[in-house]
Amino acid sequence: MKTIKVAAAVIRDGARVFATQRGYGAYKDYWEFPGGKLEPGETPEEALRREIREELETEIRVEEYLTTVEHDYPEFHLSMVCFLAAVTAGSLTLKEHEAARWLGPEELDSVNWLPADRHLVSALKARMETLA
Repeated sequence: MKTIKVAAAVIRDGARVFATQRGYGAYKDYWEFPGGKLEPGETPEEALRREIREELETEIRVEEYLTTVEHDYPEFHLSMVCFLAAVTAGSLTLKEHEAARWLGPEELDSVNWLPADRHLVSALKARMETLA
């Protein structure tokens, strides 16, 4: 099975985190943490900064490694390296997503997450009280 390597940013503002809703593809309308595929020779941190700049017209500071999620989709295996991040410039303009929301700890289960992102949400819940 083909492995796709991606990086995801848990962009935070105090105890709230930024979630985006996919506007395309087989998993349209599911929610995810923004990010994307690693280019050859690119570190996960570099990929995150590039992807957030491209998808959200925003600059971020990658702050802290959270977890790596390994998940099997029917078509491929996903290896997703996840980091906490903060906005340093820009206004989180949606270029590819159809919606976005800031979610507090009590709202994390209020959206329909992509299967791989559900693993990240579980890891994140354990950390939410320390994010404020």
